[in-house]
Amino acid sequence: MELAHYSDFAVRLVNTEEPARGKDTLTSVEVVRELFGPAAQMARRVTEADLPRFRTVRARLRAVFAAADEGDHTGAVDLLNSLLLEFPVSPQISGHETLDEEGRPRWHMHLADHSSNATTGYAAISAMGLAFHLTEFGADRLGLCQAPPCRNAYLDTSTNRSRRYCSDRCATRANVAAYRARKRQEAERTDRTGLTADSSQEITTPAER
Repeated sequence: MELAHYSDFAVRLVNTEEPARGKDTLTSVEVVRELFGPAAQMARRVTEADLPRFRTVRARLRAVFAAADEGDHTGAVDLLNSLLLEFPVSPQISGHETLDEEGRPRWHMHLADHSSNATTGYAAISAMGLAFHLTEFGADRLGLCQAPPCRNAYLDTSTNRSRRYCSDRCATRANVAAYRARKRQEAERTDRTGLTADSSQEITTPAER
């Protein structure tokens, strides 16, 4: 597993909240456990005490995405570095019993969890995963959805760095809204042009007589 894969942990946590819509799904231990995905051992350690701590980490991770989205890459790095200092990780080599064609383990780096609580462990792997993604692909690959009111976080993995939306649904909604806006503008220009022509004719006709 590539270490940048752990950046998905950050995206999942940030997107449990939609500030513009006033929505927050981070409301129970079960929801927090679902964020861990296949990391079931870590998820089992979640308690009610982790809920407010997860919300605090979420706000700090969103700030990283917001800074990157605004083009403040140095600010994004500074915010991410503060998380890395507060929530260190323990990299380890792992094979997960996966063998290659010759029967040898497929060795890869793994972020081990030796944290004191679920929040610390989740914050550590989220921050480290995001750090690997940023340094490998660039800070401009971190963004917030441009389809208002959605401001979900996303990681741009497109070949031409063109991603602007968190999902196909938001992209379609934004394109439809832009199309309708263009049509309204065209209709308004047509109406204004027609009125101007009529007004001009009314003014010039008496003079011609």
